[in-house]
Amino acid sequence: MLNYEAVKNYEFPEVTQSYTERDTILYALGIGFGDDPVHPGHLRHVVEGELRTVPSMATVLAKPDRWATDPRTGIDFVKLVHGEQEIVMHRPIPAAGTLRARSQIGAICDKGAGKGAVVEVSRELRDTDGVLYANVRQTVFLRGDGGYSQHGGTSDEPPAPLPAAPTAPPDLEVDLATLEQSALIYRLSGDLNPLHSNPETARKAGFPRPILHGLCTYGMAARAAMQVLCEYDGARIRRLAARFSSPVFPGETIRFRLWRHTDGTFQLDASVPERNTTVLSHGVIELA
Repeated sequence: MLNYEAVKNYEFPEVTQSYTERDTILYALGIGFGDDPVHPGHLRHVVEGELRTVPSMATVLAKPDRWATDPRTGIDFVKLVHGEQEIVMHRPIPAAGTLRARSQIGAICDKGAGKGAVVEVSRELRDTDGVLYANVRQTVFLRGDGGYSQHGGTSDEPPAPLPAAPTAPPDLEVDLATLEQSALIYRLSGDLNPLHSNPETARKAGFPRPILHGLCTYGMAARAAMQVLCEYDGARIRRLAARFSSPVFPGETIRFRLWRHTDGTFQLDASVPERNTTVLSHGVIELA
């Protein structure tokens, strides 16, 4: 059972990560850049020289270890799923360098017995001089830990919910294909969970075959926004937030839909049309 005090006061070690242009290129290839190998917007993210980073790369840098497996937390790790992801960019991430971060726990919310619990985890990505590049926030949904507050734990106020997409037709729409090997490429950016590479692990988890990383789908949302909103200029992406609704299988095509608001913000969702399944929802995009 989730131990509120242990989770709330969890001491994350500082993580320092050095990365190269090769890592930056590999991340971009993992979310599908390069499928148009002559387009300058693609090439500047996958070829050395004037190399640029995709803003969503912030999600894979200086991230915490598998903290929820620590027995002191009491978390039923097997039933943990990624709920939401958000980045707020302060400046473009360098194509190569060293970044550091120390994660911290935010809200811990009990949704009730049998309904799970939600934990908010955030970190600031800074360089070795302390310059802030991005705020990274995720929520994890603990399917097996609902009702913990009935045994003496505290339930915090939940984070502000992300807005649902409008029911009106979208203003913009783009289809992006994944490759059969997309998960095998994306995993080289740091997420080696066998759910994304081992057929037997996937079957035990209830899937017919390995699934795509949720953060790969999220990265593709950043790519879609760059393509249709700012001519592949990732420096203009100020904020990207979304909720994970369902997994993607490598090889499927993802349809991203965007709605424009009068204040200049956008909402987003994503689906796999061939299965009529929403895979990202409650998306928000803000441009600089």
